[in-house]
Amino acid sequence: MDVTELLEAALLLVPEEIATENDITVNDVWEYLVGDEWELALGLLEELGDTRPLPLGFWETLATAAEQLRLEKSAAWCHWRCDETRNGVVRADLTLRPAAESRRQTPISGAGVLRPMWDIGSRPPTGEPDLAIARLWVERTPFLKPGGRATVRLAPLTPSLWQHLRPGHVITMHEDRSVAGTAVVLEVRRPAAMSAVHPPSERAR
Repeated sequence: MDVTELLEAALLLVPEEIATENDITVNDVWEYLVGDEWELALGLLEELGDTRPLPLGFWETLATAAEQLRLEKSAAWCHWRCDETRNGVVRADLTLRPAAESRRQTPISGAGVLRPMWDIGSRPPTGEPDLAIARLWVERTPFLKPGGRATVRLAPLTPSLWQHLRPGHVITMHEDRSVAGTAVVLEVRRPAAMSAVHPPSERAR
């Protein structure tokens, strides 16, 4: 399918009655599609996708459209949302340690590149922390400096290890055995086929 067909296919998966906080609706997207404003239509579809959980096919189709349009960040975001649809959502308020107190001296990428380890409270018989790996997406900013604070989304390598977490739990980020940052869990939402434990998230980008 070409870009127009992909965007139309994604749009057909959006319930007509939903709207964004800025009152963007399905009809607005149709207008941009008619005018061949594909990038704007894609952006609005991403916003509509944040109003409620939508099918996996919605995000897969948007990812393909973004790739055809060579919009790398949008494609990465849509693939990220595919993973969240399959595995669930974990969001947290992360504060990195200052550069003077941490091994890291440079900002971290916000677009899901970093794969740090996390102490999520699991303890084997030895008593040492059993660190779990999760990719990191920083909301609303392209990078996070040492000492900075932001809301982040986590994509666990093994989602089943994270199912015990609830809002308010404190977890720590590690790039080695030292603590690189501390995060307070804000939201834990299971895949769409399972019951949610917290309402859907707000616009993340």
